[in-house]
Amino acid sequence: MSESDPVRLRMLLGDYPVTAALKKGAIVSPKVVLDYPDVKAPATAFKRVVRDFEFDCAELAIVTFLMAKAHGKPFVLLPTVVMGRFQHPYLVYNAERGVIGPSDLNGKRIGIRSYSVTTVTWLRGILANGFGFDVDSVQWVTFEEAHVAEFRDPPTVRRAPEGKDLVSMLLAGEIDAAVVGDRLPDDPRLKTVFPDPQAAARQWREKNNALQINHMVVVRDTHSKTHPEVVREIYRMLKDSKRAAGLPKVGELDTNPFGVEANRRNLEVVVDYVYQQQLIPRRYAVDELFDDLTRTLN
Repeated sequence: MSESDPVRLRMLLGDYPVTAALKKGAIVSPKVVLDYPDVKAPATAFKRVVRDFEFDCAELAIVTFLMAKAHGKPFVLLPTVVMGRFQHPYLVYNAERGVIGPSDLNGKRIGIRSYSVTTVTWLRGILANGFGFDVDSVQWVTFEEAHVAEFRDPPTVRRAPEGKDLVSMLLAGEIDAAVVGDRLPDDPRLKTVFPDPQAAARQWREKNNALQINHMVVVRDTHSKTHPEVVREIYRMLKDSKRAAGLPKVGELDTNPFGVEANRRNLEVVVDYVYQQQLIPRRYAVDELFDDLTRTLN
């Protein structure tokens, strides 16, 4: 390969409005070619990112990145949010067994996919910092281990029986509440723990002046050191893809903020929550999450 040839990198990236132009090939570069593996749901490959180092750059859950950093994994953050949202609608209970509100969860059994899932971590932080929630009073019922192999679940965690799933356990009364995925299951018995999730999200945002980040983009630190121009170009391409999508819409909240300063407060809050829950050993300063190159991207 000559010096003028583009660098070819393997990238894990989901299909979102913000990434559509890039993944369809409408955004290109003479410096880098991105190859996308056939992965329908990026979250299913996050273990491969942080355990097998299978990708040169990747979409990654922010909590997984913070835990990976704590264990010395070779990644650096790009200030690029490909998925941001408010988590309040994703905590549900079975209304047939009585009403459960956000102040009623101490001592309950809560089903979750994994203890360190980013949505779960956000919800624990929201509840602990606003509703008198004691994280350690809950029995956490999980179905998977953490993405980061070195992490060990706390003693309040037990694994769900083989063959079970969140919704069936919730409907059977085997758990009291559950954190579901992208959408509420279509069952009239299931209600959100926050009675008005949208209002609760607005109140949280007004109080914290932040967006709840789910997924950002990381690159292998060796690429940032040896091919800084390529890393800058990946960021430029992602930014152009967002622009091509017409995001954010006029008058709407930007749920895909780009740039270190645009994400500083968002990252401060998530680092605080992750540290409070003992998923990382110390509170990282936001600038520590980037290197000398990616810290300059805005």
